[in-house]
Amino acid sequence: MTKPRKAPAFQLTSSRATYAIWVDVPKSTGRAESWIAVLCLDADDQFEELRKARLAVVKELMPPLLLVGVGYGASYGKPGNRRVKDYTPVATSEEPDAGGAEAFLRFLTGRLWRELENRYPVHPEIRGIVGYSLGGLFGLHALFRPRPFFNRVLAGSPSIWWGDRAILKAVDAIQSAGGTLPAKLFVSIGLKDGKSMVGDVELFQNQLAAPPVPELEIRAARFPGLTHFNAIPITFRTGLTELFGEHPR
Repeated sequence: MTKPRKAPAFQLTSSRATYAIWVDVPKSTGRAESWIAVLCLDADDQFEELRKARLAVVKELMPPLLLVGVGYGASYGKPGNRRVKDYTPVATSEEPDAGGAEAFLRFLTGRLWRELENRYPVHPEIRGIVGYSLGGLFGLHALFRPRPFFNRVLAGSPSIWWGDRAILKAVDAIQSAGGTLPAKLFVSIGLKDGKSMVGDVELFQNQLAAPPVPELEIRAARFPGLTHFNAIPITFRTGLTELFGEHPR
C-alpha cells in the first residue's frame, strides 16, 4: 500500500474531525468540460495507488476524473486515524465509538462537495466513491439508500461482516421498498482473502440477485491468488475501468 507522495491540497474541519484532502486533476484537453469527481477513502494509505491505477488505464477509454483523497494525516492504526469510527454504519460491543458512517457521509456530500464545486468544474450528475475493506463497507452504506448521492461505487473486499452484517439489512430495505436505484456498483474480492470475507461477498451478491434492484448495474470480480493485502492495485484498475470506462469489459 503506497502512501501519498504529495502534501494534502487542503484541509477541512467538521464538527467531528479535521480531514486532509488530496487532489489529482485530469490533464486538460483544451475543451471546456466537467470532471467526474471520485472520492478515495483511506487516502493516507491508498490515494497514490488509485492515482497510479488511473494512469494505467487506457486514456482513450476514460473520461476526465478528478481524484479526491479523503484522509486524516495519519496512517492505519495511528492516533488521529478515524476510519473505524467514520466508515462503520453501527457501533458494536467491541467498538462502542464506531457507527459514524451517516455523519461522515453528510460531511462528504455537504461540506466537502461544496468545496470541490467551488474549486473545480465538477460534473453535476456522476459522483464516484472508492473504498477498500472498511472503506468498501462505507461505499455500500452510501449506495443502499432511497436517493444515493454517490452513483458510481467501487467496493473492494468490503467488510460486510461488520455489525453482524448490518449492511445486508440496508440492502433488504431497498429491495423491499421496490423502487429503483440508478447507479453502478463494482464489488470485488481476492480469492485468498479470508474465507469469511469471500463467503460474505458471495452472500451479498446472492441477495442482490433475488430480487435484483431495478436500474442498479453490478459489476463483480474475483481475483485468484490475491489476498486482502495485495489485491488493491488490480481492484482499483479494474474498478475504474468498469465504472467509468466507455467500453467496459
